[in-house]
Amino acid sequence: MPPQTPAHHRDGRFHNAVPRPPTSLWKGLKLMFSVMFAKPPGTTPGNVLPVRPLTRADLEAAPDRSLYRLGHSTVLLKLRGRYWLTDPVFSQRASPVQWMGPARFHAPPMAIDDLPTIAGVILSHNHYDHLDRAAVLQLNSKVERFIAPLGVGDQLVAWGIPAHKVVQRDWWQSIDVEGLHLTATPAQHFSGRGLGDSDRTLWVSWVIRDDDVRVFFSGDSGYFDGFKAIGDAFGPFDVTLMETGAYDARWAHVHMQPEQTLQAHLDLRGRWLMPIHNGTFDLAMHPWQEPFERIVALAGQHGVPIATPCMGERLDLTSPHPGDPWWRAVD
Repeated sequence: MPPQTPAHHRDGRFHNAVPRPPTSLWKGLKLMFSVMFAKPPGTTPGNVLPVRPLTRADLEAAPDRSLYRLGHSTVLLKLRGRYWLTDPVFSQRASPVQWMGPARFHAPPMAIDDLPTIAGVILSHNHYDHLDRAAVLQLNSKVERFIAPLGVGDQLVAWGIPAHKVVQRDWWQSIDVEGLHLTATPAQHFSGRGLGDSDRTLWVSWVIRDDDVRVFFSGDSGYFDGFKAIGDAFGPFDVTLMETGAYDARWAHVHMQPEQTLQAHLDLRGRWLMPIHNGTFDLAMHPWQEPFERIVALAGQHGVPIATPCMGERLDLTSPHPGDPWWRAVD
């Protein structure tokens, strides 16, 4: 059972191992204004992104240990004959309302109604670009269990997800499901969906182990020494699904620059790096293609194999392929 008062939980809130630097109200308001009203050109694509549509037949025909990127940090995994979904976001906007907020660059390769039964939804934290309430409620009838950080599971139950379907884990706690071993590991981030719930729920990364295949799912995180601790405990990883996007020097403590993403991958003792958290929503001030270009260049400089499948393209976890630079064909 999880401890009643984890070391990183006090005064009703969760805390990072390394505290976030304080931000003044004025600085926060200026940043909010810049993000909402002062975007430079190029943060969104001029044309529709290439997407490979997926069908149920495609998934059923795919071998075990297949991965499909559906958008942002939403990844569909086929392991041990079952399907697993990370941070499902299918709505048009990553926002509390659908009439404003960051809009998708592309449709998901597969609609929720077309998905097969999902053995588990693996959640990293409760931000709108990672936890989509409408998607969760629509998925409910297809999902056998929701595996969530502490507090996020309570949020799901409050939305109407049956409590028996919800599993909550603290940092370093695990769950075994049908031979798959999942461990919630630390991240350097924050949580909240409104003005009054800051850091009331936990944020995690995940280690996914299927016998000899190991996958790391970063969720959202700034760079910190926790990556090395995770690598020492669970590495090496065959594939690391690493946050690479929505970064900015002004919030580097909670989102990594591409150079830090690469270093985190090395700390984890990863083999193939697959950048996620990009190519779907406009959440920062950089050109939308920049995360791909920077991480691909860095990986090349350091001899790190990198996989950049387009949305809906299959990746073999046991024998990944680099993929094409599909983003360069989009104006």
